Amino acid sequence: MDKNQKSKLVPEEKSKELAGKLAEIKLKEKEKEIKRESLISGFPYINLIGFPISTDALNLISFEEANKNQVVCFYRDEKEARLASPQPAKLEEFAQKIQQEQKLKIGLYLTSEHSFDSALKLYANLPIVKPIVKGIEIREIDLLKFKDQMQSFRDLNQLVQKASITDRLNLLIASAIQSRASDIHIEAEEGGIKVRFRIDGALNDVAEISKEFWSQIVSRIKLLSGLKINVTDRPQDGRFTIFLANDKIDVRVSCLPTAYGESIVMRLLRSSATGLAFEDLGLRGGAYERLKKEIERPNGMILNTGPTGSGKTTTLYAILNKLNTPETKIITLEDPIEYRLKGINQSQVDYSKGYTFAKGLRSIMRQNPDIIMIGEIRDLETAEIAVQAALTGHLVVSTLHTNDAAGAIPRLLLMGVKPYLLAPSINAIIGQRLVRRICPDCKTEINLEPEVLERVRNILKEIPESVKVEIKELKFYQGRGCSECQGIGYRGQIGIFEILLMSPEIEKLILTGQVSEYQMRDLAKAQGMVAMVQDGILKALDGITTIEEVFRVAE
Repeated sequence: MDKNQKSKLVPEEKSKELAGKLAEIKLKEKEKEIKRESLISGFPYINLIGFPISTDALNLISFEEANKNQVVCFYRDEKEARLASPQPAKLEEFAQKIQQEQKLKIGLYLTSEHSFDSALKLYANLPIVKPIVKGIEIREIDLLKFKDQMQSFRDLNQLVQKASITDRLNLLIASAIQSRASDIHIEAEEGGIKVRFRIDGALNDVAEISKEFWSQIVSRIKLLSGLKINVTDRPQDGRFTIFLANDKIDVRVSCLPTAYGESIVMRLLRSSATGLAFEDLGLRGGAYERLKKEIERPNGMILNTGPTGSGKTTTLYAILNKLNTPETKIITLEDPIEYRLKGINQSQVDYSKGYTFAKGLRSIMRQNPDIIMIGEIRDLETAEIAVQAALTGHLVVSTLHTNDAAGAIPRLLLMGVKPYLLAPSINAIIGQRLVRRICPDCKTEINLEPEVLERVRNILKEIPESVKVEIKELKFYQGRGCSECQGIGYRGQIGIFEILLMSPEIEKLILTGQVSEYQMRDLAKAQGMVAMVQDGILKALDGITTIEEVFRVAE
């Protein structure tokens, strides 16, 4: 290179160096300007260039959301997140959304465009994580095959004995789905392993497995549900998914240590909400019309009572399906979400993160819903917020653990709810149980034992006059057992109900603050309420269920 060429490069290098220094000065001036702006806006200033932003912080907001909303999370721990943006107006709006979703304390900071762009580039270094889907795929053809091979649970037991270790669990799950079971119970006993299915609310022995296969079965279930295989001395909870052709089933797994090994219960929750029609619940006559009128009111509270497994949540879902229209905003708070309902905003409580029914309900109120569904009222705080919501223009539906409708008001008063708030907030209280339907393919008429028949007649004598029953001519039925019902005699379930409606007399009783379950029940019956056991007997007379079933759940 000659001297002339070298002389030409010197000015070019000096020019680039000068341009770089000018750019650096401009950036510093811009940062000073943003600092001054932060004092005016009230947001503290942060320079993100060279700031150690963790992966957890970046993952709080996706790249697409960060870029679109000009907001980035630069710090995050278990309780707090700090967000920065060059646009303060967007910062406040987006921070409110993050706070509601993540339940974190949010700190807001102002940063420059250049500083924000440097933080945005860090997303390129994030590892790409592919979600791991844990589950079993069961084809419809497999279900049909099992249906052909199994005419009763005796056939299932024989198939299980012959199956290989890898096929055994799939066979049990497929047969449980085919049998419409809600739970699979696998229990270690002294002599072997017992398998039971809960079908239509009742447990049925379906198979016994040799104890030598126990460890393989337990390990397989734990592996699928994300549990620790080597932990056998304390309870564990997990989940996995069963993928069908047109549906998927969420399986909640519970492991409990017992004297002879772990007891495993797998609860099968179908994601679809088909069949949840209000008209199909089993409400009849005046009870149906009265409850239909109450759920169509714009405000107030409807409570559903009964023990675990009595179908309370299913009834609430059916009510929501009835009320679900494009112009109505419905939000639920559940533990857990059992069915996915289209057009309804469903939220699940998470106690590990402090997201309780009470806290969730407070957040829901800020969403301005028309209808609120609370999975269960468990404490005074939740009860008080629910009552206030019912009094301020919202329709609230929820469940309460009491034996019947009459027990709901005394329970809420014992929690500490003020009588003068409770009385005007309640629209209706539902008491319910589930009874098994007689299998229509093997239904036959029977004669009751004389003492049982006399008991039935005495209960029917107390039925309200609005319900006409000819006590002299009573016919009852049961199922003999056939291949369609796996020899059980029942197929499907239906609700038996009692509907307690508010009245001036009941409101006066509540306002005294001293209300017993017996007072509530007597007053409700005097006003024409059909009790659960009476509703059950009427369904038995219609050939829907048996007297034995009614007395099993309602007496």
